[in-house]
Amino acid sequence: MSGRARAITELYTQTFDALIVGGGITGAGIARDAALRGLDVALVDKGDFASGTSSRSSRLVHGGVRYLEHGHLHLVFEASAERRRLLRLAPRLVRPLAFTWPVYAGQRLGRWKLSAGLTLYDMLSLFRNVERHRRLDTTDVLRDEPCLERTGLRGGVRYYDAATDDARLTLANVLDARALGAVPVNHVVMRSERLADGLHVASVEDALTGDRFEIRARALVNAAGPWTDDVRAVEGWTAPGERIQGSKGSHIAVPRSRVGNRDAVTLLHPRDQRVLFVLPAGPFSIIGTTDTFTHVSADEVRASESDVSYLLQAANFAFPDARLDRDDVVSAWAGIRPLMPSGGSEGQASREHAIDTRDRIVTITGGKLTTYRVMAREVVDAVDAALGRRRRRAQTASRPLPDDVPVAPARGIDQPSGDLVEGLPYTRDHLRRAISDEMACTLGDLLIRRTHVAYETRDGGRAAARIVTPFVAPLLGWDADRANRELMRYDVEVARIFTVDRG
Repeated sequence: MSGRARAITELYTQTFDALIVGGGITGAGIARDAALRGLDVALVDKGDFASGTSSRSSRLVHGGVRYLEHGHLHLVFEASAERRRLLRLAPRLVRPLAFTWPVYAGQRLGRWKLSAGLTLYDMLSLFRNVERHRRLDTTDVLRDEPCLERTGLRGGVRYYDAATDDARLTLANVLDARALGAVPVNHVVMRSERLADGLHVASVEDALTGDRFEIRARALVNAAGPWTDDVRAVEGWTAPGERIQGSKGSHIAVPRSRVGNRDAVTLLHPRDQRVLFVLPAGPFSIIGTTDTFTHVSADEVRASESDVSYLLQAANFAFPDARLDRDDVVSAWAGIRPLMPSGGSEGQASREHAIDTRDRIVTITGGKLTTYRVMAREVVDAVDAALGRRRRRAQTASRPLPDDVPVAPARGIDQPSGDLVEGLPYTRDHLRRAISDEMACTLGDLLIRRTHVAYETRDGGRAAARIVTPFVAPLLGWDADRANRELMRYDVEVARIFTVDRG
């Protein structure tokens, strides 16, 4: 019996203290925290772990410098503390990243105002960031980032945040939760839910086989992010006035050799003065993000041509020698930030979170990747209260995340490639371990989330999928017909995530 088959057997033969629906960073963090406190926990996601917003972020663990402008000081304080904690507890997954913020004539934030804001930023991090910010003159800015636009440059600042692999950070939490006794299973869809004999009984379907079974738990946790309202509907609870808001964040990847950024660069967009980032990602630069309210389903959200044009405009303003055009875009994608209801604009919408408990159903909405551990702690506190258990202290503030997650090696632009795709560092060993140790079940699990092949190839990894399928098929127990179906499934998934909408 395979590991997944054993886990599914546990799902329908055990009674759990809590069933967590949603395997993004929030649900993964909740499962880990709950397991550490001795709760019997199941975690399911209708797709793969981190297959939604948690694999489509800016890949930053940041202190929230953008929140200063709207006066969200408590968010900055909390995010700065969590960034510091994750740098300590997950040093291979969360790494310091230097940011240069150039200031140009006519922009809404001058150098002195920006420096004053970053002084407050340093204070809110208790002066325990990687390094304190420092003001730069024009010579300093161009020494750090020589490819930046020189015309109108008035100097700038340099400060530090942290970079991560968002999908890998999520997976590390899932794997540690499993090691602690939790039962996480991906590709399991909740179809209905009812109360029976004082238990929540969830009817679920294995999305890979079509098999249906039931999971019994004393409490249910809705951590489905942008799918929160979908899960609420399955639970039979609707409150139209309390529906979550979705903010679409789009990114593009372009060759870093064209842009020339050495580290991260923070920009104000020349059109609307919104804050954007140009981020180093091996041989690529990631440019993002947009921030627009959307009613598009989280299953269908994609970057649009107008998003791509907007991001290219920002990059070309800051790096004029890049002369990027649409053909330079290697990939484009979007995710939905699940926000609490707000009457403000997209940029002003709160990144705070809220927890609601009704009939031993705990729902978490809002929040962000950086503070996932805090959200998880509060949700498990709520579960304890719902179950009438004495609240136990969370242990995630001191327990390191597993250090054996095989992160792709840090690499420069010219690092030799692995044996899957020329120019990229991924190897068959990555795939073998993803299947044996990391619960990868599909080509999308392997090429989109366990590695970044799909993000780093112009065809979304379609050619790579056809190369690796003969290798992974016997590891996953696929015959020839199943392998062909999985290739078609992969093509559909890539089209859903990476196709750019016209408009």
